[in-house]
Amino acid sequence: MPRATLVFLCVLHLNTVSGCELFGRFDMPSLFHHGDIMIGGIFPVFNKEVSSTSTFEREPPGVKCAGFDLRAFRWTQVMIFAIEEINKDPALLPNISLGYRILNSCASPTNALRAALTLASRPEETEFNSSCPPTISAVIAASGSSQSLAVAGTLGPFQVPIVSYFSTCACLSDRAKYPTFFRTIPSDYFQAKALAALVKHFGWQWIGAIQSDNDYGRNGILSFTEEVKKLGVCIAFVGTILRTYSMDKILDVVEMIRRSTVKVILAFVPEGDFYPLMKEVVKQNITGIQWIASEAWITAARPSTPEIYQAFGGALGFVVQKMAMPKLKPFLTNINPYTDPSAAFVKDFWEIMVGCRPVLPEEHRMDKICTGNETLLNSQHAFFDVTQLRVTYNVYKAVYAIAHALHQLIFCKPAGQKPRYKKEVNFRNEFGDDVFFDENGDPPASYDIINWQLRNGQVQHVTLGHFASAANGDFRLNIQEEKIVWRTGKRVPTSVCSNVCPVGTRKAQIKGKPTCCFDCIPCADGTIANSTDCTPCPQEYWSNERKDECIPKTTEFLRYHEPMGIALTVVSLLGASLSLVTMMVFIHYRETPVIKASNSELSCFLLFSLFLCFLCPLTFMGRPTVWTCMLRHTAFGVTFALCISCVLGKTIVVVTAFKATIPGNKVAGKFGPAQQRIIVCSCTMIQILICVLWLKFKPPFPDMVFRYSNKKIVLECNTGSEAAFYAVLGYIGILAIVCLVLAFLARKLPDNFNEAKFITFSMLIFCAVWITFIPAYISSPGKFTVAVEIFAILSSAFGLLSSIFAPKCYIILVKPEKNTKKHVMGINGIQKNLIF
Repeated sequence: MPRATLVFLCVLHLNTVSGCELFGRFDMPSLFHHGDIMIGGIFPVFNKEVSSTSTFEREPPGVKCAGFDLRAFRWTQVMIFAIEEINKDPALLPNISLGYRILNSCASPTNALRAALTLASRPEETEFNSSCPPTISAVIAASGSSQSLAVAGTLGPFQVPIVSYFSTCACLSDRAKYPTFFRTIPSDYFQAKALAALVKHFGWQWIGAIQSDNDYGRNGILSFTEEVKKLGVCIAFVGTILRTYSMDKILDVVEMIRRSTVKVILAFVPEGDFYPLMKEVVKQNITGIQWIASEAWITAARPSTPEIYQAFGGALGFVVQKMAMPKLKPFLTNINPYTDPSAAFVKDFWEIMVGCRPVLPEEHRMDKICTGNETLLNSQHAFFDVTQLRVTYNVYKAVYAIAHALHQLIFCKPAGQKPRYKKEVNFRNEFGDDVFFDENGDPPASYDIINWQLRNGQVQHVTLGHFASAANGDFRLNIQEEKIVWRTGKRVPTSVCSNVCPVGTRKAQIKGKPTCCFDCIPCADGTIANSTDCTPCPQEYWSNERKDECIPKTTEFLRYHEPMGIALTVVSLLGASLSLVTMMVFIHYRETPVIKASNSELSCFLLFSLFLCFLCPLTFMGRPTVWTCMLRHTAFGVTFALCISCVLGKTIVVVTAFKATIPGNKVAGKFGPAQQRIIVCSCTMIQILICVLWLKFKPPFPDMVFRYSNKKIVLECNTGSEAAFYAVLGYIGILAIVCLVLAFLARKLPDNFNEAKFITFSMLIFCAVWITFIPAYISSPGKFTVAVEIFAILSSAFGLLSSIFAPKCYIILVKPEKNTKKHVMGINGIQKNLIF
């Protein structure tokens, strides 16, 4: 994996810088050892500053600090240990000794600034007008981000490099503001990503947050909030605390926690700020909350007690990776106040560790006096456990980073180069760790996941996973979920503002509340619920009753086997059968006067066309296909055109027959069978031509219609060209009107058997049917449109069959005595010179 190494700015103590001296005159106890190059250290050996009121009547008193912190004291000792190691190493800074001056910050930005000014000032014995570089070449500082901001902001403009071991605020990565700041602990930018990945892994969506009222807490929660918002996680509240806050403010935060519905809370605070709140949470017995910790308190010793575990057991958090340093333990056990009586902090440490106060020549105390025989060699105190060092190891790496930068600066200097340089720091230490910094002065991010577990009556910080960032911005989160001890038991706790919406409902945002708080509203018909909204089904699908699945819509078309289809099929076949039967009757009785008088050839043509007309409805039923759609409309148009053409021929025959009885009129002779066939064929061919053009350029096609119903698809034949469709209907209408007019004019011919009356009546029925068909066709939905069209076809066909052929069949079959030439010839024996 490629690593970016960044230059590490180091100022050698031999540099001569005029006009850059800082003068700080503060009475601050220190751990001091002289060397060729001096390195400063600022640690919160005491973690609380005792405030005092200045009267401005005399010089303010010195700063008083309380709360000796064993962990911070160990940090000072590992710095000394590392410097002594380097001084003994012949390969690193040979013939150059490192010295140190370590001061106490009291975990206060103000006191950290005092310490920084003290470290950077010229020693008092140095003459004012002498050319002297800053006393300290680099500073290892500080523990808290607010303290580091104060130190970096003060010493940065003077190009004094600062290496922090425990300041994680992402704001310190701003190279424009803090160009000389580096650190050996990952930035909160990465910790925020790690915490967000943890939240995502367990599906927590409704989270509370506690922040310290300083740069560390505010920037940490801000970075975390930006990360989790991308995941749809909501922050229910943000409580703010600080170790100097009054109890009333702490109780306000506790009450906020009590009232909230969240079950997961992130505490991004240092241990010193968080401890008062932790005690109050335990006191008020607020349990059932899964706590997520920042690296600042998850492994702290003071809160890791069975008492605090009652409310904070099962806490999860990230810390930098641990390291075992076996060589450090002998060094720690050799700490002794008698070795260097002037060394700061050692007497306080001794009193805590052995339970007595060492008596030194200048002291006269009434406390429990040490005998001088006390030893730390056999102590089992956690202070001497060097197998799981985290921040302590960061201090160790910081010292070595400065040493390597100095080594490169001194021994790798090209001739004639200026006294200030940027040198790359990239080395592997004796523990196999690669130490380097990226372009922002940050190390690569690597965290262990810690879980608070109670074992044998003691709180243990159990490592259950790992988080590491990659150079390309990705990360890897590995966690042994099955080994986690949760505060709520064995199950992973849940934390949501609103429960997951049931099947078939969608989220509806509640006005004035975060996006994680919502109501559940049923999805509308035709939509199904997904995780956040109701999604419309595709056009050919519809939602099921539960609104969780799109199912295919039912298809509707006029089927043969449904009741309506069966009825129409029966009527259609009945009409076709009657047409054939009538044709058989006409053929059988073709020599009788009635058949002769009705023009047997045209009558048979007409019956054949009616037979086809009755069969047309069968093409309108069943699932529409390309072929049936083209067939049904063209077959209907051609068969009815043939039918009406035959009727038109019969009508013309009747009219011309009447005119033939007028003396001198030769029309009847000019309109014989040949002319009749020409009329029928030519009229039919016009319709055939229209249909051919229709099929050629824009034929009917099967179509799916969705407008009739949301839950079903109507399968029907789209006419393709509406103009062609109405041209077919219009042509049939024109033929029918011509027949009606001619038949109407000949309706009063003086015949007992006046066929013109029957044709007139049949055309009236035909026109009435198709006139009423148009509005019914337009207004009928779905398959009923097809049923109306079939009904119109059958009605008009039955009208023609019954009006024209029923009277003739009645005479032939029922009243054969009237089937005579005399009866057919007319009233009063008027002779017709007609040949039918």
